[in-house]
Amino acid sequence: MNTQVRKRISAYAIAVRDGRLLLARLSDASPVFMPGLWHLPGGGIDPGEQPVEALARELLEETGLELVEAHLLDARTYSARRNGVSWSLTALFYAVALGEGTPTVTEVDGSTEAAVWVPLADVRDDTVLSPAAADATRMLDRAKAAFTGIR
Repeated sequence: MNTQVRKRISAYAIAVRDGRLLLARLSDASPVFMPGLWHLPGGGIDPGEQPVEALARELLEETGLELVEAHLLDARTYSARRNGVSWSLTALFYAVALGEGTPTVTEVDGSTEAAVWVPLADVRDDTVLSPAAADATRMLDRAKAAFTGIR
């Protein structure tokens, strides 16, 4: 049996506002992580696209919110298997400040089915988080300290 292997580099937003973390729930179209998990807004970087440009594009698609400022915090790698594909994912984590508004998924048939601000106290259960979102919860102090623009 021949296993397909794909590599992806993605940019993800760690957005904290008023004691809440912005999360996106993965849809059935999610290529890497299981649908239904809470994940960070963001996604794949297209060829020729700069990581922060990709992050801004993905934030608009998945949350309808505008990226105001981004600071690179960390990079991590993940291996996952979904739908017969073995994934090697490199994730770039950014502490971000976002424009005002209510999160609204604008992308049609994308990998995100919902985007919401979740109280930090409610994001402790790793079983409902993607591996990247679980790692992000351990970066929250660094994200808050990255710049004073995060509320």
